[in-house]
Amino acid sequence: MKKTNLQISGMHCASCAANINKLLNKTKGVEEANVNFSTTKATISHDDDVKVKDLIKKIKNGGWDATLIQEGENSFKKQAKLQKKERQHYRNLFLFSLIFAVPAFIIGMIFMWFNIDLPYEGYILWALATPIQFFVGWQFYTGTWNALKNKTANMDSLIALGTSAAYFFSIYAILFQPSLGQYFETSAILITLVVMGRWFESIAKGKTSDAIKKLMQMSPKIAMVERNGKFIKIPTDDVKVGDIILVKPGEKIPVDGIIIDGHSSVDESMITGESIPIEKNKGDGIISATINKNGSFTYKATKVGANTTLSQIIKLIDEAQGKKAPIQRFADVVAAYFVPVVIGIAFVTFLVWSFVQSVSFALITAVAVLVIACPCALGLATPTAIMVGSGKGARNGILIKGGDALETAHKLNYIIFDKTGTITKGSPEVTDVIGKDKKEILQLSGLLERNSEHPLAEAILKKATKLPNKKTVGFKAIPGYGVTGKIENNTYYLGNPKLMKKKNISLESYKDKIAELETEGKTVMVLADKNIIGLIGVADRIRDTSEKAVKELQDLDLEVYMITGDNERTAKAIAKKAGIQHVFSEVLPKDKADYVKKLQKKGIVAMVGDGINDAPALAQADIGIAMGSGTDVAMETGNIVLMKNDLLDVPKSIRLSKQTMSKIKQNMFWALFYNSMGIPIAAGILYPFTGWLLSPIIAGAAMAMSSVSVVTNSLLLKSKKL
Repeated sequence: MKKTNLQISGMHCASCAANINKLLNKTKGVEEANVNFSTTKATISHDDDVKVKDLIKKIKNGGWDATLIQEGENSFKKQAKLQKKERQHYRNLFLFSLIFAVPAFIIGMIFMWFNIDLPYEGYILWALATPIQFFVGWQFYTGTWNALKNKTANMDSLIALGTSAAYFFSIYAILFQPSLGQYFETSAILITLVVMGRWFESIAKGKTSDAIKKLMQMSPKIAMVERNGKFIKIPTDDVKVGDIILVKPGEKIPVDGIIIDGHSSVDESMITGESIPIEKNKGDGIISATINKNGSFTYKATKVGANTTLSQIIKLIDEAQGKKAPIQRFADVVAAYFVPVVIGIAFVTFLVWSFVQSVSFALITAVAVLVIACPCALGLATPTAIMVGSGKGARNGILIKGGDALETAHKLNYIIFDKTGTITKGSPEVTDVIGKDKKEILQLSGLLERNSEHPLAEAILKKATKLPNKKTVGFKAIPGYGVTGKIENNTYYLGNPKLMKKKNISLESYKDKIAELETEGKTVMVLADKNIIGLIGVADRIRDTSEKAVKELQDLDLEVYMITGDNERTAKAIAKKAGIQHVFSEVLPKDKADYVKKLQKKGIVAMVGDGINDAPALAQADIGIAMGSGTDVAMETGNIVLMKNDLLDVPKSIRLSKQTMSKIKQNMFWALFYNSMGIPIAAGILYPFTGWLLSPIIAGAAMAMSSVSVVTNSLLLKSKKL
């Protein structure tokens, strides 16, 4: 199965997106297609034998245009280019239209209010309305024709029908029956207002992508790279993996890498949201676009171009904004059926008023129905809120992979935290060494653990500084238990009490001491050959923010759990410090996903882990929240990635989800409320009782502003506190 991203141009409304979506999903070999009106992007999952050129041809035959977004290419650049072109296009059309619409309004409306008669008034208005109708309004005719080819209707159909009815009725009236009156200024002003609305809408849509724009502008254009023993300035795009780069105080870091000489503090706030500069020394990793504060250093480039952390973040946000939230499907279904229904209502309105009043009266009401019903606001309700929400998250170091994750996060019932590296700092320290020969216990443990990558191994090696010159052969890690290996022909075991039970080694003589250490929340490592040699107590301190984060989540009505491989006593001691009541203890890494499944039978579950050993559980959960300062594995595995490794960002991400969903629901309510209230009023339902009739011009202005108001409401998300 392949995934293809296409940039689409020529979409005028949400119905266009829905029609392209339908067109692609009907294509043989296409498993799923998602077309986003706001980002003008289509994401298509299809069989390997489906050719991209055939997909593009299908879209072109439907009346739109599409270009392939190459692998590794940032589609946002194409999107931004198209958005700029769209803004200029609608601005130029609006200004051109205004040249004819203003005199048409003065002659057709103001002169009428002041009873000013102008010779050949109808013919002058005809001349003024024609360039608007067929030059500015040509897009509505092509849009209608494209929709008809696809056996459907869209917003263009409503505008084309409404304005054409007014325009051609007016021609008939001035040529054959002047007493009927003309409506040239109505069609001219309507088209002008719709184009103005699209111009404003395109400006507002551009603002929803501000987060990505700012990220893209962060990367420095020049890097100081070593060439033939000298440091010279070259374009950042020309930097290769392995290049040695010099960074001076106050400069931005061009690409990702590892420091090889020097030290400094680095401001990573633009990537992680962390306000305090991070101390960096030899061997530490650094991220592109972060700012070197006070020291000079040289570093080796490890990731360049599209592979840098910044580029990956931009790509992740870009893809996220292209994904639909499940609630968007409701809007798509409504938009798909709405237009044909509205055309039917307009036709019935015309017939009824033709008999009850007059043809001209019927025309006004039918045109008003067609114009006020345009479902553009409905189509923008969800994607604009998701774009702003995901952008806001990115500015706060919270990367959210799409609308589906945003929508699910606000409905969570349970949240499970991994212990090591998540609730705790993940850098344990040796606190106790118990046994006859403490030096021997540390040395044997160090010889066994020097081949291990486990965090507890680091703590032991840190404590056992000078190891004897002895070889460890047959080293073997036993996941969830410990390690084993031979030293001078003796087989040793170092691990938790479960490992001793597995190897039938008695714990009786150390039972009380093990219990005491575990009650203190320490992890106990037992060293043994045929019998126990000694114990090592290791403690991993909880993060400073763990307790506060847990409290905030509980205040959000979430039930918090902790999962760990530690025994029950140790696990409960750590959980108590963090304020967690529910604990899954003695769980092997491979079994974590099963515990997630158990909770999923009761409700919606989030799993918070470091994105490496918790990958299966993160994938199993309804929402996987990955800690990891932007590591590749975290970005791949989590639905939400916390760049700062700060647990307070977990409740923040859930609050962001709630705020975004609230905006989506507000947008959809007002879009639907506006249409459901506007259509009967436009159809003249109040006229028999109040004598009040909705003018098509007012309907056009209201329709244009409804789309802008939905986008503006979404932009208000930026000011909300997380």
